[in-house]
Amino acid sequence: MTIPLTAAVLHSWLAQSPFVAILRGITPAEALPVGEALWSAGWRIIEVPLNSPDAFESIARLQRRFGDAILLGAGTVRRIDEVRTLSGLGARLMVCPHTDPALIAQAKSAGLLTLPGAATPSECLAALDAGADALKLFPADAINPAMLGGLRSVLPADTAVLPVGGIVADKLEAWRAAGASGFGIGSTLYKPGCTPEHVARTARALNTAWNRT
Repeated sequence: MTIPLTAAVLHSWLAQSPFVAILRGITPAEALPVGEALWSAGWRIIEVPLNSPDAFESIARLQRRFGDAILLGAGTVRRIDEVRTLSGLGARLMVCPHTDPALIAQAKSAGLLTLPGAATPSECLAALDAGADALKLFPADAINPAMLGGLRSVLPADTAVLPVGGIVADKLEAWRAAGASGFGIGSTLYKPGCTPEHVARTARALNTAWNRT
């Protein structure tokens, strides 16, 4: 029986590991070695932004290798046809940098988990009203944890909020204290040319920082 992809399902993935690996710029040839490095570090959620070279091929390779053992999806999704392609590959997560109710609704209709970008109360609530499963607080490097604390006062208590943008190990504690449920980690973790060994070391260091908070 297929389990409906709901906010509760996303919470269960975040309980396994609170980080979304954002592999912006990765190539298909790098996808599996980097995916294996993340797996070895205990990370279970991977996003390949669509402005990466041949992003759907990287997603396809990761999906064939890991299947349902990871939560895999695309980031920087902006168009309905991209949602359809993503769903057709068997991936289960749609991440976008913005709040687009029509895009969120299409992704939910396709059976995907949705993590749209939002930075204001209006965007956050519009995203949730459209069916978003969680919120990507973006760009976090232009926002401070106090703003997340304020947002928490008006968001439903069970809303998962993941700051994304400029997140490094020594910032986790302040964000978590303000109510972060997890984090999207991009260039801190991976930039074009990073080795799988570098990715694994960084992922483990972030695990350690999370466990200290």
